[in-house]
Amino acid sequence: MLTKQNIIEIANKNGKLLSRDIAEHFRVSRQHASSLIAELVAEGKLHKIGSTKKAFYVLPEYAEKHQEIFPVRYHKIFTNKKLEEHRVLHEIEQTFPLLKTLPENVKSIFTYAFSEMFNNAIEHSESVRIGVEVSVEKNELTFVVSDSGVGVFRNVMQKRGLASELEAIQDIMKGKTTTMPKSHSGEGIFFTSKAGDLFVLDSFGYELIVNNELPDVFVKTTKKIKRGTRVTFKIRAGSKRHLTELFRQYTHMTGAGDHGFDKTKIQVKLYTLAGVHISRSQARRVLAGLEKFKTIVFDFDKVPVVGQAFADEVFRVFHLAHPHIRLEETNMDEGVKFMVERAKNEAKKA
Repeated sequence: MLTKQNIIEIANKNGKLLSRDIAEHFRVSRQHASSLIAELVAEGKLHKIGSTKKAFYVLPEYAEKHQEIFPVRYHKIFTNKKLEEHRVLHEIEQTFPLLKTLPENVKSIFTYAFSEMFNNAIEHSESVRIGVEVSVEKNELTFVVSDSGVGVFRNVMQKRGLASELEAIQDIMKGKTTTMPKSHSGEGIFFTSKAGDLFVLDSFGYELIVNNELPDVFVKTTKKIKRGTRVTFKIRAGSKRHLTELFRQYTHMTGAGDHGFDKTKIQVKLYTLAGVHISRSQARRVLAGLEKFKTIVFDFDKVPVVGQAFADEVFRVFHLAHPHIRLEETNMDEGVKFMVERAKNEAKKA
């Protein structure tokens, strides 16, 4: 009679297992042998390497000593019909065991970021197929989620009545921006873009690049047009990043607890990319939708100057209209600082 202990003993002796060999050795059905092996995999007592007919099984101790047996890349194209991100994630984890060797904080970030981006593709893209690629190479974990749908920037632009893809990018980076407010909070892209080392959204000629190692944010136009959306996410396998620390940065904490995602950071330079002087109308674009937050940090990195009207609209007009919202600023050049302080002083006189 075949038992799970028998399978463990053979794995310990031979190194690698095939369900076919177990079935033949113990003269049981292939289905019975596969069922017991699947239970051992679910219990974490065996690792499954590969998929379909080429799959084999090893003990965790064997896998730890023979990293070369692991595939370095997972790739599959899914039909977007009744897809659920948690089931796809489970399949990846089962057929790509290198994920299990990563530190817990990195696995948590991967689980969160992949689930958010894959769910976006399922529910927003309107794409017939969704491609997934996951790799662990040169001490770096990468995943790519790609579709051929409506495109993330165009979708936000059209659903929110914006003038351009650039305005859509600006809104996305504020956080709490979604085309489906009844079922989505709009937090997915915002937090995923900050969770790893590199985050790239590529869609219909526009690339949003968030490099958290610099740190900096870029928007580029591309000659090679990607139909639909491609999300690329990278993080070092030995990264010290933690999701809880990231969420805490954007959560207003009080003695009574936290109030959820109610803090955001605005990269002001994103509003200078079209070559428009930072004016009152640009300030209103920046401020659109920010009344949903309790704390707003304005990052003026690489912004050499702002107009008096811009500073006045943000730090006097908006502040007086929303006195409960805390406004903070960082990375100011002297010219910017002068205008901001001037507007703040005018607000105090009101």
